[in-house]
Amino acid sequence: MKLLPVIAVSALSISILGACQLTAPSKQPTITASAMTMTSNKQLTYPDTQKGDVVDTYFGTDVADPYRWLEDDRSAETGAWVKAQNAVTQSYFDQIPYRDQIAKVVTDLINYERISSPFKEGDYTYFYKNDGLQNQSVVYRQKENSDVEVFIDPNNFSADGTVSLAGMYFSDDGQTLAYMTSTGGSDWREVYIMDAQTKTLIGEPLQDVKFSGISWFKNEGFYYSSYDKPTGSELSDKTDQHKVYYHALGTSQQTDQPIFGHIEAEKHRYIGTQVSEDNRYLFVSAANSTSGNRAYVKDLTQSDSQWQTVKQDIAADVYMLTNNGSTLYLVTNENAPNTKIIKVDIAAPDVSNWVDVIPETEHVLAPSYAGGTIFAEYMVDAISKVSQYDLNGKKIRDIELPGLGTVGSFWGKSTDTETYYTFANYVTPSTIYQLDIANGTTELYNKPKIAFDGSKYISKQVFYTSKDGTQVPMIITHSKDALLDGSNPTMLYGYGGFNVSLTPSFSSTVAAWLELGGIYAVPNIRGGGEYGKAWHKAGTLLEKQNVFDDFIAAGEYLIENKYTSSQKLALRGGSNGGLLVAAVMTQRPDLAAVALPAVGVLDMLRYHTFTAGAGWAYDYGTAEQSAQMFQYLLGYSPVHNVQSGKDYPATLVTTADHDDRVVPAHSFKFAAELQAKHTGMNPTLIRIETDAGHGAGTPISKTIEQTADIYGFTLYNMGITKL
Repeated sequence: MKLLPVIAVSALSISILGACQLTAPSKQPTITASAMTMTSNKQLTYPDTQKGDVVDTYFGTDVADPYRWLEDDRSAETGAWVKAQNAVTQSYFDQIPYRDQIAKVVTDLINYERISSPFKEGDYTYFYKNDGLQNQSVVYRQKENSDVEVFIDPNNFSADGTVSLAGMYFSDDGQTLAYMTSTGGSDWREVYIMDAQTKTLIGEPLQDVKFSGISWFKNEGFYYSSYDKPTGSELSDKTDQHKVYYHALGTSQQTDQPIFGHIEAEKHRYIGTQVSEDNRYLFVSAANSTSGNRAYVKDLTQSDSQWQTVKQDIAADVYMLTNNGSTLYLVTNENAPNTKIIKVDIAAPDVSNWVDVIPETEHVLAPSYAGGTIFAEYMVDAISKVSQYDLNGKKIRDIELPGLGTVGSFWGKSTDTETYYTFANYVTPSTIYQLDIANGTTELYNKPKIAFDGSKYISKQVFYTSKDGTQVPMIITHSKDALLDGSNPTMLYGYGGFNVSLTPSFSSTVAAWLELGGIYAVPNIRGGGEYGKAWHKAGTLLEKQNVFDDFIAAGEYLIENKYTSSQKLALRGGSNGGLLVAAVMTQRPDLAAVALPAVGVLDMLRYHTFTAGAGWAYDYGTAEQSAQMFQYLLGYSPVHNVQSGKDYPATLVTTADHDDRVVPAHSFKFAAELQAKHTGMNPTLIRIETDAGHGAGTPISKTIEQTADIYGFTLYNMGITKL
């Protein structure tokens, strides 16, 4: 489980870029130098935020927490504060003259047909499709020589699109489906069971499932994971004992019994399950943090079989790729920071018996499996390269890709004869290709029918020097006609944590920024996984400042090389990236004109006391860990480093009332500190989305509104009065 920007089941994730591909209208408003005149921000009157007298003591040091009361997401006082803050923010947005223009640009860019790679289950081929402006994508299916039909339409789950489809899992024969829904973006899920042939629901839905997939055992039932429901707030109370349950079809959830994680010796925060394709083995990954896990396997062919330990320590990661009879194929960074694939017999699966199949190389490996072969995707300076191997580790071929960018998928069943993959970069919409597994030939499967012309833009990689001399890559995307004279509105987006790699992708919201004349820059800063475990660890714990220094150096590079100026630079990031933006703006308030921290981890002394936050300690450490760790966290914690009398950038903090990953109290407290201490005319606002969570499942309508608000705020505070 990762703390990341765009991954599905995770400990902390956010999709800041947006998942939609784009359609560009024939004519877009574009920012030009002649259109830039300075705005004049009026002094805002913020809601009065009451200060309390809470003081915590860490290793003899008293730390005041005057806004502790905002942590209570169920109180009437917090609700009134949220309403008052949103009113001020909305009033500010209303004065931006071109906000509706931006909304139209974004709407036009999103409004085109988008489909997913197909996948086969039983007699049907399934795929997702969005006609353009549907809040949620619809699941379709087709039987050979039959018409396409709607299978599940999540837009019917709720009138406003705030209930989303959060995952589909078919039984072995494809006859039964378990699918998850999320309400308001919450990580708590409901699981519905459906007869896939008749599309009728079976029994009552399972409740209160969290951080879980579904692992079917034959056609009889499935394994899932969850926590006990908190007795207090389900959105903020701590959850730290994950349990694995087995649900037999035709039974009530009340009869489901925990099979792992329910005793003190097995207590972990995150537990995932995987049943082997042949239904012989149950593989369990058990972790206390977002990096490193224990691993166990159980023989499902024997009713009295015991758990066998695959890996007991939590110093490295391991997961099952596939199996061939009693041989397990595992992916791990155990003694291989850039990851490798090993095999081991289940009779003696511990680390001492592992045998390399695809050894570690100088590039980071992210493998997938289909049709009895392994597809080894390597990151070469954040760009995808793919090779195909057999199960003995013999290289079959290199896969010829359409260009420089990011590929996805290649997953499939052992019996598949073809697989599908997507290819995209910042100027190429996600395009689907079909690959013949036996001969390696590739055919175009689906190319979006859109008007966006990527040939008008350039997306190039540069390397810049960080504070300590480290070379850091960055991809900069802009119009080929852009003049590098320091006048371009520029969005610097970063993450820098939890082994997450920011590789080139395509997004409707980013394309809207480009169409408006902006520059978009993404540095691959330390803390991420672009160069393996060493790159990740170089941005953790007492090395976290490296992440901020890398981001600051990226901004300075853009300014020094005349892409932009500090008056035209915006810093953006979400979740761990929200921490990045907030830490940098408090350390270097002169660097940028605008700061956009989204759903950020901003109170570094208390983050681990909410929901599953304690699992992020691998990257952050905790304030109780040691006096040294406490002082280090206190030194950069955004909530604790807002200083009176400082002139901070124009800041728009964004969060959501149903975010139970990074609770909104982080953003509430940071905004309150800024409004109380900031000096100058720059606005410090907070936008609190209702009936939304950490990012997953956000309706298209809300995406359009959010993007128009954020881009409008950004351009307005760069001094731009018209488009």
